[in-house]
Amino acid sequence: MAADPIPRTPATDISGRAPANWHARDIESVVAELSSDRQAGLTTTSADERRRRHGPNEIASEPAPALWSIALRQIRDPMNLMLIAVAVVSIVIGEIPTAVVVAALVVLNVVLGTRQEVKARASVDALAKMQTPQARVVRDGILAQIDALELVPGDIVQLEAGDIVPADGRLVTSATLETQEAALTGESAPVAKDPETLGTADVPLGDRGDMVYQNTSVTRGTATMVVTETGMATEMGQIASMLSAVAPSKSPLQRELDSLTALLGIVAWTAVAIIVVIGALRGQDVTAVLLLGISMGVSAIPTGLPTFVQAMLAYGARQLAEAKAVVKNLTDVETLGATSAINSDKTGTLTMNQMTVRSLFFHCRWYAVTGEGYSTTGTVTAAAGAEAPDFTLLAYGLCLDSDATVSDTGTIVGDPTEAALVVLAAKLGIDAPLTRRSCPRVAAVPFDSAYKFMATFHHLHVDGRTRFVELVKGAPDMVLARCATAYLPGRAETPIAEVHDRITEAMRTMSEQGLRVLAFAARLLDEQEQAARDDPMSMVENLTFVGMAGIIDPLRPEAVESVRVAHEAGIDVRMITGDHAITAAAIGAELGLGPGAVGGAELQAMTDEQLARALPNLHVFGRVTPQDKLRLADVMQSGGAVVAMTGDAVNDAAALKKADIGVAMGSGSEVTKQAGKMVLTDDNFGTLITAIRLGRSIYDKIVSYIRYQMSKLFSLVLLFLVASIFDINDGVALTPLMVLFQHFFITLFPVAVIMTDPPPPNLMNKPPRDPAMPIANRTAFAQWLAYGVLQFAVALAAMLLAPGELSTDTASVPMTMTFVVLSFSSILSGLAMRRDPESGFAAPILGALKILSIPVAVTVLAVELGFLQDLLMTTSLTGGQWLTCIGWSVSVPIVIEAEKALRRRRAARDASVAPLTAAVAVAPRRARAD
Repeated sequence: MAADPIPRTPATDISGRAPANWHARDIESVVAELSSDRQAGLTTTSADERRRRHGPNEIASEPAPALWSIALRQIRDPMNLMLIAVAVVSIVIGEIPTAVVVAALVVLNVVLGTRQEVKARASVDALAKMQTPQARVVRDGILAQIDALELVPGDIVQLEAGDIVPADGRLVTSATLETQEAALTGESAPVAKDPETLGTADVPLGDRGDMVYQNTSVTRGTATMVVTETGMATEMGQIASMLSAVAPSKSPLQRELDSLTALLGIVAWTAVAIIVVIGALRGQDVTAVLLLGISMGVSAIPTGLPTFVQAMLAYGARQLAEAKAVVKNLTDVETLGATSAINSDKTGTLTMNQMTVRSLFFHCRWYAVTGEGYSTTGTVTAAAGAEAPDFTLLAYGLCLDSDATVSDTGTIVGDPTEAALVVLAAKLGIDAPLTRRSCPRVAAVPFDSAYKFMATFHHLHVDGRTRFVELVKGAPDMVLARCATAYLPGRAETPIAEVHDRITEAMRTMSEQGLRVLAFAARLLDEQEQAARDDPMSMVENLTFVGMAGIIDPLRPEAVESVRVAHEAGIDVRMITGDHAITAAAIGAELGLGPGAVGGAELQAMTDEQLARALPNLHVFGRVTPQDKLRLADVMQSGGAVVAMTGDAVNDAAALKKADIGVAMGSGSEVTKQAGKMVLTDDNFGTLITAIRLGRSIYDKIVSYIRYQMSKLFSLVLLFLVASIFDINDGVALTPLMVLFQHFFITLFPVAVIMTDPPPPNLMNKPPRDPAMPIANRTAFAQWLAYGVLQFAVALAAMLLAPGELSTDTASVPMTMTFVVLSFSSILSGLAMRRDPESGFAAPILGALKILSIPVAVTVLAVELGFLQDLLMTTSLTGGQWLTCIGWSVSVPIVIEAEKALRRRRAARDASVAPLTAAVAVAPRRARAD
C-alpha cells in the first residue's frame, strides 16, 4: 500500500510549485516520488491527508464583487459626487425640494448602474454551470468511480476513449492512446501518447507524449496514469494563475468620460466661482449667493449623464444578448465599437472543430469532397469525362480501419479524424456500423505512434467473391514505404516506382493546402489467414497503394464573409493557433486574412520592437504558447490598437483578460469565460462582427447624446453667467427646479430618440475611431459651444424681449417664456442632433416625432397646470406668447441643419477632389519613369 506523501520541492513557477519535469523521468521514479503504488493506488487515509494538503482538484475562480462594492463604485463616479455636493449645499441653505430631486437623481444613477452590472454578470454566471466530471481511480486496491474534485497527486486513474482527463498525469500504461489537446495547446489534431520516457526535459508542452493533461479529452485507446498535479498546480491551473497577474484596464469610454468629466468640472466650478464672486462684490447675502451657485452648478453639471450613458449601454447590452453575445460590464459594449484589431483563435472559433475530408487522391486521380463537419450530406466529385470509380476498397478502409462512430445528429464518439472518414464513407453510400457488423476483424495491428499506421484483416466481398483482405491506414510516408504497387484508374496495378513522384507531389499539394493527409493501402491475402492471425505485423508489406484523403477542420461558413466585413471596417484580423504554421497559413489564406505567417519559435526570437515593426505583415501565428498570445496583445496595445481576442480554450484565458475586449465562446472552458469580457453563446466569429457593428452604433449614439447634452449645458451656463454679470433678474435666469425639470423631464425624450435611431447603412464602411481622440476634442468642443451659443441666444432674446417684469420672488412671463424656449429648442435640437453629419429630419422620423410629442405636452402642462406653476414658478402664457416661443425655438434646428448641410457639401467636394489630386501627384512620377 502507498505511504504518506513525501514533502514537495519548493515552488519556483507561476503555479506555486516546482517544475518536476515528470515527462523526463521514468515511470518507476515518478510513482516512487509520489509515494504511490501502480497496482493498489493510494489508501483512503493517504488520499484524505493529501486532499487536506493540496486542496480540491478544481480551478479557483475569481470571486464576484459584492453588491455593495458595485454600488460604491457607482457612487464614486465624479458626476455623482458633484451632484451629492449640490444636494448638501441645498440642504444647508434650506432648498429642500432641490436637494430631494438631486438626491433622487443620484440614487437613480446608482441603482440603474448597479442593477445592469449585476444583471450582466448573472447572465454570464448562468453559462458557467457545468456538470462535475467523474474519474475511475484505484483506491485501496479497488477500482472506484469518484468525483474528479476528489483526486490527489499519486492517484492511479484509468482512462478510455470519450473520457475527459481529470488531472495532469504521467502515463503508466497505454494502448493506442490519443488525446485531443486543443483546450490546452490550441492544436486541433489528436496527439498520440505512450508511456515511453522522453530523453530530455526541454520538450514543448504539445510534444510531451508520455503526459496527459487536465480537461483534455481521450479520443482513442485506453491508458492508466498516475496523477502528478491537481487543481491550480495543473497546466490548466497555471494558465488560470496568470490571470491574476493581468490587471484589468479601463475601457476607452471610461477613459474618455473621465476626460470629459474633468472638462465639465473646470467649466462648472469656474462659472460658479465667477457668479459667487460677483454676488459677493454686489453685497448679496450668503443665502442668495449660494442659491445662485446651486442654480449655476445644477445647470453646468450634466445631471443625467451617468443615467443616460448607463441606459444606452444597457440598451446595447440587450441588443447584444439578442445577437447571442453576453457582456459582463456595460462599458464593454462601447469598447467593441472601438475595436481596431482582432486576434482570433482558430479551432472552434474560425473553424467548426469538426474534422472533414476535403480532397481525395484515389487511384492516382483527384476527387473533391463537398459537405462540412459531421453532416453526411455531401458528394464526391471528379472532372467531367472521367470514368466512374470503384471506391470499394477505399470504402472498406474508411469503415473498418477506424473505430469512431457518428450519430445522425452529428455527435461523435472516438477520434475526430476517424469520424471524418466515417462521414466520407456515408457520402459514398456506405454505412459504417453495418459494414463493421458484416465484416468483423480477423486480426489487427493497432495504431502506434512508433510506426504511425494501423492494419486490419477481414473477409470482404471483392471482385464478385469473398476474399481475405488486409486494409492499412496511416501516415502517407509510412504507408507508401510499405507499398510495392499502386492502383491506377480501373484498379489496374502498376509498380510503385512508376507513380511514386505523382503520389509524393499529391502529398505535398495537400499539405500546402493545410490538409492532414492519411494514406490507404490494401493487400489481397487469399489462403494466408492463419499467417495473419499468427503475426499480423509481418503481413504489412508488399501493399498496394489505394489513395489518400486530405482532412481539415473546415472554416465556419460565415467566417470568410465576417473577415471581409472586418477588413472593410478597417479592422485587422489575425489568427493565433496551436497548429503548425504551414497548416495555419493555408487556412489564413482561405480566410483572406492578409500576408505573413510565423511559428512560435520565430515569434519568441523577436524582441518587442521587432515584433511591433513586423506586425503589419504578420497575420497568422502558429504553434504559439499562452505566453505568446499574452505578449501579442500587449505589443499591439502598446502600438495604440484596441484589441479584441477570441478563444474557447484555457490557453486563451490570460490573453482574453489582457485584451481590451476578451471574447470567450459559450462552449469554452469555465476559466476562459471568467477571463473574458464577453461570451458568444453561439461560438460564432460572425457574431463578434455583429457585436462590433452594434458597439459602433452605440458609441455613435453616445457621441450624439453628449453633443446634445453639452450644447444644452453650455446654453444654460452662458445664460446664468450673462444674467449674473449684467444683473438680469438679480442674476437668476431660471430657478434650480426649472433647470432640474428640464434635465429630468424634457431632455429624457430627445435622448430616447437618439437611443432608438437606427444605425446608418454605411456604419461598417468607416475605419475604427481613433481611441487617442477623446470625445471632448477641439472640433467637438467648438461644435458644442456653437450650438450652445445658438440656444443661449434665443433663450436670452425671449427673456429680454418678453412683456412684463422679471422677478425672483413671483412667477413672471419673461422667465416662463425663457423656460419654454429652452424646452422647445431642446426638443427640436435633439431631433436635429440625433445624426451627424446626416440630416436629423431624414426618414425614419415618424417614431421620433411620436416620442417628442410627450415633452412638448409636459412643457405645456408645466406652464399651464396650477401645482406645477407653484413648484416651478411659471405662469400661463397667451396664444401669441406661445407662438413667439415656438418661433424662437424653431430657429435652432434650422441653423443646425444648415451647418450640417454645409459640412456635407464640403466633404463631398473634398472626396471628389481627392482622386484628381492623387492622379496629379502620380503623373510626374510616371513622367520621370518614362
